[in-house]
Amino acid sequence: MTSSAPNNLKSKLARANRRKQFLAASLVAPLAVFLLVAFFFPLGKMLFLSVENTDVQRHMPQTSEAITTWDGQGIPDETVYAALVDDLRIGSENRTIALAATSLNHEIAGFRSLVMSAARRSDDLTPPFQQSLIDHNAKWGEHETWVGFQRAAAPYTLRYLLASVDLKRDVDGEIQKVPESRRVYISYLKRTLWICFVVTALCLALGFPMSYLIANASPRARSILFILVLLPFWTSLLVRTTAWVILLQSTGIVNSMLMWVGLTDGPIQLIFNRFGVYVSMVHILLPFMILPIYSVMRSIPKNHLHASASLGARPFATFRYVYLPRALPGVTAGCMLVSVLALGFYITPALVGGAGDQMLSFLIAEFTIRTANWHMAAALALLLLLTIIVVFSITSRLIRPSRGNRS
Repeated sequence: MTSSAPNNLKSKLARANRRKQFLAASLVAPLAVFLLVAFFFPLGKMLFLSVENTDVQRHMPQTSEAITTWDGQGIPDETVYAALVDDLRIGSENRTIALAATSLNHEIAGFRSLVMSAARRSDDLTPPFQQSLIDHNAKWGEHETWVGFQRAAAPYTLRYLLASVDLKRDVDGEIQKVPESRRVYISYLKRTLWICFVVTALCLALGFPMSYLIANASPRARSILFILVLLPFWTSLLVRTTAWVILLQSTGIVNSMLMWVGLTDGPIQLIFNRFGVYVSMVHILLPFMILPIYSVMRSIPKNHLHASASLGARPFATFRYVYLPRALPGVTAGCMLVSVLALGFYITPALVGGAGDQMLSFLIAEFTIRTANWHMAAALALLLLLTIIVVFSITSRLIRPSRGNRS
């Protein structure tokens, strides 16, 4: 009897722990399901489009299946050409051939016009179809044309991911850079990173002294300053950006004041350029830099600074060796927030920037809204996501030394 009592107690404790775990899981489960359905699944589906390649298979099934047996030497045999003519005729009747032609055009420029021209003449083509198609257009007899078709007919492709970093595959399958005149995406990425860096640096230069002022102000002054910092959060992003358009335009308040005080003889260009992008982005993101730094500065004990001064340290030495190391976690957190948010900006550069000031998110919107090229939009979104992860990883590593200093 005495030996069974501890076992019964252990079993009761185990059941109680299991009930607590089940209760905790039940409370978390709705949130997990919501994140899975509303966030992770759409994000995964979007990123899957960057490698998905089923348009040609769906709208030209016979040719896609027939060309899988081609060994890649010379040009395909009559079977592939016959399947192509059947797909062209069916696609013309169903009006779906344009979708396949657009996907093929992503592989080789000019492929869409080649397919659409053959589709319009498909009823006039007679056996042998190989010779008929070549007579119609000599490109149907070129090896490069069928290599591109075979790649476009594969269910998965790296074409869009390679294109997002200005790379492509040649006829032999080797990865190489696209011609210099077509290198667009890397320049957009570099521009995005540079704008992000400058905006983060400006926010830090303005946010650090502002945070110090708020942290050391009197309670009444601190409340007023906090209202001024939080005021932008009460106004929509679009309204704030439009306000800068009004202020910085040629006939706006800023130019009028500059001419009134005699600093300029006429209006200067302050909007629709990089300066306007920097001003509006810093205005929007500055609170995200101030709040983390302020929260850390408020926790720094004042007696540490007094002790440093009493030991003979000058104000700069006290700031450098006592105050700054303890404020560094807030600085790093603020830089992390601002840089990650700045990487994904779209509305502000689109409204106040020029053609050479648009960021990577602008291209994603262009491919999504105007050209409906979801595959390329997904590839650029993946590139932007990887960039954000890299920036986040680099900035998060900067916190580790500061934690050691605090201990």
